Amino acid sequence: MGIVEVVRAGRKPFKRAYVGVFLWFTGRAIQAAATVDEQIRQEFDNLPDDFTFSLGVLPDGPWMLIGKEKGRVKYLGGNPGGKHLHVRLAMKNIETAFLILSFQESTALTTARNRLITEGEVPQALAMIRVMDIVEVYLLPKIIARLAVKRYPSWTFGRKVFGRIGIYTRALLGI
Repeated sequence: MGIVEVVRAGRKPFKRAYVGVFLWFTGRAIQAAATVDEQIRQEFDNLPDDFTFSLGVLPDGPWMLIGKEKGRVKYLGGNPGGKHLHVRLAMKNIETAFLILSFQESTALTTARNRLITEGEVPQALAMIRVMDIVEVYLLPKIIARLAVKRYPSWTFGRKVFGRIGIYTRALLGI
């Protein structure tokens, strides 16, 4: 035994489960939104064809991977091991991830507080943040979405309702 005893932090199973489920559903929702929403489709059209993006928690996950293959956006699961990533957004720990994904802190505030690490091209990372903001507006009620995004968009009622129906249906069915 040494002078200092090594103490491991708790695993925080509830927060890990919440973040894991959130990233899983958001990944499927991004795939669905790329077929439903024109603005998201345009963001992905401006990215290279073999583009791969990941969002996750350091040091050991959970992760969400999104890829663009042959013009189609796909949710690639939660294991980034061995894949070439164009953009990687990493939240520094599970506490930070829980703050962001439970909408206690916006992405802009998290970045300002240096809790989010970006690896890759900045324009591509910003495009993915815009995509995630649009998806959050579709998935969340307005009162919660206002906390999550920097500017809440003024969309028509039809775009909001039919977009939500399309995205939720496709995300739940995995199409």
